[in-house]
Amino acid sequence: MPLTPDSQLDLLFPAELISDDVRSQLHPDLHMRPLASTDYKRGHLNVLSVLTIVSDPGEPAWVAQFNAIRALPKTYYTIVIIDRATDMIVAVGTVFIERKFLRGLASVGHIEDIAVDKRQQGKKLGLRIIQALTAISEKTGCYKTILNCSNENIPFYEKCGYKTKENEMAKYAPERAVTPNPRL
Repeated sequence: MPLTPDSQLDLLFPAELISDDVRSQLHPDLHMRPLASTDYKRGHLNVLSVLTIVSDPGEPAWVAQFNAIRALPKTYYTIVIIDRATDMIVAVGTVFIERKFLRGLASVGHIEDIAVDKRQQGKKLGLRIIQALTAISEKTGCYKTILNCSNENIPFYEKCGYKTKENEMAKYAPERAVTPNPRL
């Protein structure tokens, strides 16, 4: 199944926000674009499963989440790398924009969920995703872009130009609170 052109897809955000410089550094067999409303079928959740256990909510729920994210314009930017020959996702990442009251109402980009299919690792796809997301963060006016990672991934992110700063803390909700409350 050959690559579906961007013009035939319902994209999360305008593809022009993705750096042409970063795209040009991809292997010709690959294509970078925003997440599309039909990417459930292209293996979006399968690629994310390299990060953690991913439960499959089914396509209707996945599409509902896509639409909920898109309903927050200029906030979520998820990009994917597609294998042109199969039209399947091989890498993914997101930057979301936090608007602050600090620093003169500045914004901060938060990079999340960088995942590369195990068969595609070692080909600099993670680097290209980070470069593209950082460029989107900067193009949208963020004064900094931050991310959290495990200690073993610090060398990779340092190669991407990031520096270790401060510490991350986490408090997980009780298991019963994991499902979103639709009334909130």
